[in-house]
Amino acid sequence: MIANLVILRSRMLTTGNQLKAARMLADMDQLPLAEASKVSVGTIRNMEAQGGNTLKSSLATIRAVQAVLEDAGIEFLNHGQPGVRLKAP
Repeated sequence: MIANLVILRSRMLTTGNQLKAARMLADMDQLPLAEASKVSVGTIRNMEAQGGNTLKSSLATIRAVQAVLEDAGIEFLNHGQPGVRLKAP
Protein backbone atom coordinates (compact mmCIF):
# COMPACT_ATOMS: atom_id res chain seq x y z
CA MET A 1 0.00 0.00 0.00
CA ILE A 2 2.76 2.48 0.91
CA ALA A 3 4.65 1.67 -2.30
CA ASN A 4 1.52 2.43 -4.32
CA LEU A 5 1.14 5.79 -2.55
CA VAL A 6 4.75 6.70 -3.30
CA ILE A 7 4.29 5.83 -6.98
CA LEU A 8 1.06 7.83 -7.13
CA ARG A 9 2.66 10.88 -5.50
CA SER A 10 5.64 10.67 -7.85
CA ARG A 11 3.32 11.10 -10.82
CA MET A 12 0.94 13.70 -9.49
CA LEU A 13 0.23 17.32 -10.23
CA THR A 14 1.45 19.11 -7.09
CA THR A 15 2.19 22.81 -7.75
CA GLY A 16 0.76 25.75 -9.64
CA ASN A 17 3.95 26.14 -11.65
CA GLN A 18 3.77 22.49 -12.68
CA LEU A 19 0.17 22.99 -13.83
CA LYS A 20 1.07 26.06 -15.88
CA ALA A 21 4.05 24.30 -17.46
CA ALA A 22 1.90 21.29 -18.32
CA ARG A 23 -0.77 23.50 -19.84
CA MET A 24 1.81 25.38 -21.93
CA LEU A 25 3.44 22.13 -23.09
CA ALA A 26 -0.01 20.84 -24.12
CA ASP A 27 -0.66 24.16 -25.93
CA MET A 28 -3.91 24.55 -24.00
CA ASP A 29 -5.47 27.76 -22.73
CA GLN A 30 -7.07 27.98 -19.29
CA LEU A 31 -10.68 27.99 -20.52
CA PRO A 32 -10.54 24.77 -22.58
CA LEU A 33 -8.70 23.05 -19.71
CA ALA A 34 -11.34 24.22 -17.24
CA GLU A 35 -14.20 23.09 -19.47
CA ALA A 36 -12.66 19.67 -20.14
CA SER A 37 -11.92 19.24 -16.41
CA LYS A 38 -15.43 20.38 -15.45
CA VAL A 39 -14.08 23.10 -13.15
CA SER A 40 -14.30 26.87 -13.44
CA VAL A 41 -11.62 28.88 -15.20
CA GLY A 42 -11.22 30.71 -11.86
CA THR A 43 -10.22 27.39 -10.30
CA ILE A 44 -7.49 26.93 -12.91
CA ARG A 45 -6.31 30.52 -12.36
CA ASN A 46 -6.26 30.02 -8.59
CA MET A 47 -4.36 26.76 -8.92
CA GLU A 48 -1.72 28.35 -11.14
CA ALA A 49 -1.47 31.34 -8.79
CA GLN A 50 -0.10 28.98 -6.13
CA GLY A 51 3.21 29.15 -8.02
CA GLY A 52 5.77 26.81 -6.51
CA ASN A 53 3.58 26.06 -3.50
CA THR A 54 1.59 22.86 -3.05
CA LEU A 55 -1.89 23.05 -4.55
CA LYS A 56 -4.72 23.63 -2.08
CA SER A 57 -7.51 22.37 -4.34
CA SER A 58 -9.41 19.20 -3.54
CA LEU A 59 -7.89 15.91 -4.63
CA ALA A 60 -10.86 15.38 -6.97
CA THR A 61 -10.19 18.72 -8.70
CA ILE A 62 -6.46 18.04 -9.02
CA ARG A 63 -7.12 14.57 -10.45
CA ALA A 64 -9.67 15.92 -12.95
CA VAL A 65 -7.26 18.58 -14.24
CA GLN A 66 -4.37 16.12 -14.33
CA ALA A 67 -6.42 13.56 -16.28
CA VAL A 68 -7.24 16.08 -19.02
CA LEU A 69 -3.58 17.06 -19.34
CA GLU A 70 -2.47 13.43 -19.39
CA ASP A 71 -4.99 12.75 -22.17
CA ALA A 72 -3.33 15.65 -24.03
CA GLY A 73 0.02 13.82 -23.84
CA ILE A 74 1.54 15.24 -20.66
CA GLU A 75 3.44 13.15 -18.12
CA PHE A 76 3.86 14.46 -14.57
CA LEU A 77 7.17 13.98 -12.77
CA ASN A 78 7.95 14.52 -9.09
CA HIS A 79 11.27 12.82 -8.63
CA GLY A 80 12.57 15.21 -5.99
CA GLN A 81 11.18 18.23 -7.85
CA PRO A 82 7.86 18.69 -9.71
CA GLY A 83 8.12 18.66 -13.49
CA VAL A 84 6.35 17.74 -16.72
CA ARG A 85 7.26 16.29 -20.08
CA LEU A 86 5.56 14.96 -23.17
CA LYS A 87 4.75 11.27 -23.01
CA ALA A 88 6.91 9.05 -25.17
CA PRO A 89 5.14 8.06 -28.42
